Amino acid sequence: MLNTGLSWLAAKRKAYMSQTVTYSRAADDVEVLATVGRKVFRMPDEYGVEIRIETRDYLITAADLILSGAVVEPQAADRITEAGGQVYEVMSPGNDEAAWEYSDAYRRTLRIHTSQVVIP
Repeated sequence: MLNTGLSWLAAKRKAYMSQTVTYSRAADDVEVLATVGRKVFRMPDEYGVEIRIETRDYLITAADLILSGAVVEPQAADRITEAGGQVYEVMSPGNDEAAWEYSDAYRRTLRIHTSQVVIP
């Protein structure tokens, strides 16, 4: 029953809360529907002072992330471009954090952590 409910919720999120973005790795890219979110990470710096890092996250259906004809997992340095031209780079928010994670127990949705890239 939980699996069915999560599937329904993911379909509604994708249908009503997503926008088209371009996911790129080197010369390959694919247009996917993504829901934009954020995540706050708190971690101590080298002096023990807690720092706060906020990432812009993209929730993407794992099966939609297809590059060169194969379903792939996100990698650091991949890029996501929004319709307005803003570019975000996939990156880990800290040394002990991953650049992405699954957003659900059934590994259907990716939560990809990014930071905006300033292009001169």
